Amino acid sequence: MAKVLGIDPGVSETGWAVLAGEPGQEPRLLASGLIKTYPTQELTARLFHIHAECERVIAEHAPDSVALEQMFFMKAATTIRATLQARGVILLAIAQSGKAVSEYDPKTVKLTLTGSGRAEKPQMQAVVQKALKLAEILRPDDVADAAAIALCHLRSSRLKRLKVLDSFGGRRAKIAS
Repeated sequence: MAKVLGIDPGVSETGWAVLAGEPGQEPRLLASGLIKTYPTQELTARLFHIHAECERVIAEHAPDSVALEQMFFMKAATTIRATLQARGVILLAIAQSGKAVSEYDPKTVKLTLTGSGRAEKPQMQAVVQKALKLAEILRPDDVADAAAIALCHLRSSRLKRLKVLDSFGGRRAKIAS
């Protein structure tokens, strides 16, 4: 069973979700959470906390791989700088763990899960809820986004495996059926 840790990075709120899935089976949510920091804290303390919590989550849940959302937004320069720094310490924690990391832009996540790269947040949340057979939509949004990134990774990994198998003489039909 493949375990993937999805991370939606942010300096104030970093959402994370661990999913498990096997080809041909529905993915399951194993754990999720939010790493929260506060603007009243020094930036270095915030980054240290994000790094330490990412290390803890990786050690506790032992994912096979990590899926991280790529940067895509254009806001105030200070917001961009702080979020990039948060992504940096998250990537450091992943690198220190020796886990493989894949990055997905929001459009790819939306396209993979809904078939439309322009899906709105409520549609994305509903797809994640249905795919993971959850009684309620994941909250807060950063946790739901992390689960969507992990789900995208699981689905993309399966497609990549099928394409590789298909390139080896059409064996895909035997394995996928």
